[in-house]
Amino acid sequence: MENNRNFFITIALSVLILAVWQYFYVLPRSEAQREAAKIEQQRVEEQKKAADAANPGASTPAPGTTAPGAIPNAPGGDVVTVAGRDQALAASKRVKIDTPSLEGSINLTGARLDDLKLKHYTETVDKNSPEIELLNPQALPTGYFAEIGFVGNDNTGAVPGAETAWSVDGNPTLTPSTPVTLTYTNDKGLTFKRIFSVDANYMFTVSDTVQNSGSSAVSLFNYGRVTRYDKPAVASTYVLHEGLIGFTGTEGLQEHKYASVEKDKQYQPGKSTDGWLGITDKYWAVTLVPTEKQPFQPRYAYFEDGRHRYQSDFLTDPINVEAGQSATVETEVFAGAKEVGKINAYAEDRHIKRFDLLIDWGWFHFITKPMFWLIDTLYKFLGNFGLAILATTVIVKAIFFPLANKSYASMANMKKVQPKMLEIREKYADDKMKQQQAMMELYKTEKINPLAGCWPVALQIPVFFSLYKVLYITIEMRHAPFFGWIQDLAAPDPTSIFNLFGLVPVTLPHMLMIGVWPLIMGVTMFLQMRMNPTPPDPTQAAIFTWMPVIFTFMMAGFPAGLVIYWAWNNTLSILQQGVIMKRQGAKIELWDNLVALFRKKPSPAE
Repeated sequence: MENNRNFFITIALSVLILAVWQYFYVLPRSEAQREAAKIEQQRVEEQKKAADAANPGASTPAPGTTAPGAIPNAPGGDVVTVAGRDQALAASKRVKIDTPSLEGSINLTGARLDDLKLKHYTETVDKNSPEIELLNPQALPTGYFAEIGFVGNDNTGAVPGAETAWSVDGNPTLTPSTPVTLTYTNDKGLTFKRIFSVDANYMFTVSDTVQNSGSSAVSLFNYGRVTRYDKPAVASTYVLHEGLIGFTGTEGLQEHKYASVEKDKQYQPGKSTDGWLGITDKYWAVTLVPTEKQPFQPRYAYFEDGRHRYQSDFLTDPINVEAGQSATVETEVFAGAKEVGKINAYAEDRHIKRFDLLIDWGWFHFITKPMFWLIDTLYKFLGNFGLAILATTVIVKAIFFPLANKSYASMANMKKVQPKMLEIREKYADDKMKQQQAMMELYKTEKINPLAGCWPVALQIPVFFSLYKVLYITIEMRHAPFFGWIQDLAAPDPTSIFNLFGLVPVTLPHMLMIGVWPLIMGVTMFLQMRMNPTPPDPTQAAIFTWMPVIFTFMMAGFPAGLVIYWAWNNTLSILQQGVIMKRQGAKIELWDNLVALFRKKPSPAE
């Protein structure tokens, strides 16, 4: 019974940590964040109304003044009054973007990437659900854009920035096979030629050539920024980073959550000659990869002047262009879904230093990454991520099979000597020290390891956590269907026993969403526990009786894929334990325990 207790306590602790955090931290924080988002939206709308009443027809305020060698501020005034996204897009001239993965446009004012939708991803599992809108014009409350520009001085004259009106030279549509060329010439004889190109996935290349037709050399700086005026309505959890991110210089990975940058206002690591930086969500990201020709200064900042906004940016060292000469700088812009294969390919093919860290694999990446690789590889053969998870469970079981055999064999031997153990407990009931010594002597004589049953479960804990991480962070699992009612393995089971699995049209609180798969998981856990004799201690017996019920409620809020894994793992464990116990000649207590559970207990009078 000591073995059984350790076995189930180990399971309980592994899941309890996640469950407690989920119910008492993640969910309340998410609700609070949603409420805060509503309040912020109301504040923005009230500001718009007040601005309209005070100054009808007002437009976007011009960027703030720029100190020499400083990135010009993104507009921080109130939101422009527009009826919606379409009106905001119609307010400026644009160049269309059309690729197999993306659709949208480039704003010719500032040459900004501020209109981008992801063709292969929708907001919900509904086929008619709108496409994900990744980038949005600044005039909207959800303004979010990437911008490349220059910082000049009196000698350079006006250089391209947020308000520059670019002209299209030739082809007006950006596709993987047709780049777009934009031009701008200022009054000092500087001509800027910008070529936008894009691949079939999510990487843009912005190549800027500065031609100096003047009579003297000029010096200017190149900058890039990803600016966002809102943040996710649902706060990120402890297992995932959302916010400002980058990998530059000797400091390496920089991760700054929205809350931390709001508090500290600015983070400025040392200069770098390689790397990347931007803003990441759970499944999407927008990042900049500066040119390797110029050292640059990265920065992660939060601005409160007028309209609050978050920004990851860089500023290069001076770029000198002699009279009659030209200089070219190139910046890559990633804007899209964080698909593992594509992110890894960009890191390798384009030599982007540690670009794979854009996906938050966590501290245990050495387990999480192989777990994803295994599931993804099996998916390519089976065509269903749910089946891939089931197959992964079998493989994990096979890997731990020798250890599990020893464990269950030890448990079977423990059952054989149970009468002797009870005798020792009764004999030394008042002397725990002698009782423990006698127990250890019994284990030595019978060649039993009382801790053997804990090892398989202890080794399963990293597997459990890594699978949870994979299901939570990887976009490949998002909206991945199983069979029947499970249309998203990364979301909880949508059914509930408390509304008769949808037959009763009533909205239930989150804690009462106990679906079919959590119930299956609870039943398999109950059966697995009943494979062993009922503990003689009443407290332990009560814990073991109610543990499957408690776990059913706790696991109901976890991703369906994780619950399916747990239920299938329990089923395989029951079969494996039954076979081994039969071979060892140990009695399988399942049927007797079930009969005893439902048998009518005699009353005291009887």
